[in-house]
Amino acid sequence: MGILDTVTDMMAGSTQHAPGNAGDDGSEGSYWCGDCGVRVRDVAVDDEGLDRDDNGTPACPDCGESMRFERASGTGCAC
Repeated sequence: MGILDTVTDMMAGSTQHAPGNAGDDGSEGSYWCGDCGVRVRDVAVDDEGLDRDDNGTPACPDCGESMRFERASGTGCAC
């Protein structure tokens, strides 16, 4: 069963996040502006100083429209 155990271990390890991938800092995705194409990671919204509406949705820093949230896939960045 040595080969089977090795393959099983490799497959289990492939689901782990590598350093620098999404999830290392608590990010769950990014906010996007469909009009301007501006992207701001969810963990950077406050650092960017973006205004928020009554629901907490950030406004685009370029045009002021509400941004939409898209979750990270967990396999890399939220690009």
